[in-house]
Amino acid sequence: MNSLTLSAARTFEWTTLPEAAAPGPAEALVGIRAIGICGTDFSGYLGKMPFIQFPRILGHELGVEVLAIGENVSHLHVGDRCSVEPYLNCGTCHACQRGSTNCCETLQVLGVHCDGGMRQRIVLPAHKLHPCNALSFEQLALVETLAIGCHAVNRAQVTAADDVLIIGSGPIGLTVLEFARATRAPITILELNPARRAFVQQHYPGVTVVDTLPDAPAFQIVFDATGNPASMAATLRYARFTGRIIYVGITKEPVPLDDPLFHRRELTLLASRNAVSSDFPRILTMIQSGQIDTRPWISHRCQFEDLPSQIDTWLLPESRVIKAVVSLEQ
Repeated sequence: MNSLTLSAARTFEWTTLPEAAAPGPAEALVGIRAIGICGTDFSGYLGKMPFIQFPRILGHELGVEVLAIGENVSHLHVGDRCSVEPYLNCGTCHACQRGSTNCCETLQVLGVHCDGGMRQRIVLPAHKLHPCNALSFEQLALVETLAIGCHAVNRAQVTAADDVLIIGSGPIGLTVLEFARATRAPITILELNPARRAFVQQHYPGVTVVDTLPDAPAFQIVFDATGNPASMAATLRYARFTGRIIYVGITKEPVPLDDPLFHRRELTLLASRNAVSSDFPRILTMIQSGQIDTRPWISHRCQFEDLPSQIDTWLLPESRVIKAVVSLEQ
């Protein structure tokens, strides 16, 4: 079967893989129908993602169709449409035993630490598949992205009484916005890109959107979705006394910490990594009910065979990509 392998920075190669095996007990064979392209994929393509080693088959935001199921699988049926929870955890380490499967000590994320979904078919653990036949494959492919924001807002314990600041309104910032809105908290977005500011203003009435803020403690909860070390360091200045700061974006660069300010305001600094299984059914329900509408996010599409020729264009700022989705022929 055909697969697309990232063999080096900026180098995709078509490869032929052996046909996927029949699913074993507690497994399912799925056909890949839609792939969301995220910042991790772009960083991997550019050779800037430290967790991706070449060669690697990318693809972790997946909408799939169940083609066959193994023994001891009761929640799936052939033909089901599913979102994929791409976090393959061990189930036995300290974090897994505490329910924090997103922080498994030997975590393997599809398309990052191990080969992912840029192929026609793949066998996956059945419990990592979340069925929802009411949604399109494109919608299902965006569930994992939404789970990042869902987990971050859960970590922050946002309430309606909290003034919330979200720095960055790319795809991850938008996912944080969706779940922060669900708490009915007042929200401000700090975004330097005028096209992204316009997108938020158009699709999220009631959210304050700015390109600059005074250097003052005005927010009880501050999310940074940029992964920029300077931006991450600046979050402390915006947080109120007793405030909470959540790093959703990640950087491999050191982030300077103003310790006197951090102590004086008795701030809480949290990291948010991936998501947990319980986030996925909640998100599927919210999309079905209309609480979340991801359709405006998808700004760019292409067929699987066209991805190698499209991705460099999507990286250009003038392309104004919000979210790109790749479709595979059935």
